[in-house]
Amino acid sequence: MSVLHFPTRSFGCTSRKDIGAGGGALQHTTAKIAPDAFEPAVTFMSALTISSKNYSSWSLRGWLLCKMAGLAFEEERVPVDDPDAKAELLLLSPSFLVPRLVHEGVTVWDTLAIASYLNEVFPEAQLLPADRAARAHCLSISGEMHSGFANMRSALPMNMKAHFPGFKVWAGAQADIERILAIWRGCFAAHGGPYLMGANITLADAMYAPVCSRFATYDVALDAACAAYRDRMMAHPFMQEWIAGAKAEPEELEELDVEF
Repeated sequence: MSVLHFPTRSFGCTSRKDIGAGGGALQHTTAKIAPDAFEPAVTFMSALTISSKNYSSWSLRGWLLCKMAGLAFEEERVPVDDPDAKAELLLLSPSFLVPRLVHEGVTVWDTLAIASYLNEVFPEAQLLPADRAARAHCLSISGEMHSGFANMRSALPMNMKAHFPGFKVWAGAQADIERILAIWRGCFAAHGGPYLMGANITLADAMYAPVCSRFATYDVALDAACAAYRDRMMAHPFMQEWIAGAKAEPEELEELDVEF
């Protein structure tokens, strides 16, 4: 099997961890330097493996978490219609799923695992709320999104390029939508907005961001508060960057069998 060379692109995003600041004049020293002092240090590139920006909602979630954490990373994109690329992904990610993050030699897959890892490495980003009760709420609704709403996912697949005004939603998917809107309203009532957990964008917003795009694509009727949240998320600079990338992709799939 041939090795694929993924096109990569690095972002102008730097780590929020302080590197340290120098400032004094350089001092000459006669200290003896060890023979191996000039050997190159081992460095680790941060990379995120994703799939289509137009179709892959899980790629979006992982990518948003990395951006929200302030992680500088490169994208490794697996084309959705390339069997060789999918075979390569099987080697890269033990679960054969995207997203997959490599950071400082550590490999993490599954969106919630990536969120937990990034929250540990970049606690100042507050991907999870500091308050215990709010954190429990955030994890609960994120877990519900992670494992639920199968009817909505299959009936309204993510498609950033499309718009279907007046789209008819079948009953099973509508029940999922009503539950999602109830979650959002509960968050606004408990935490005051403008994001699901309050003033800061968190894991919960990353998990529901693809839902916001679906609601926009399929013209889902929303109350004023939920519509305002959808619009706020869609206008967020990170979302706008992702959407621009999605619109630039050449692939068009008439039908998606699975959400990925």
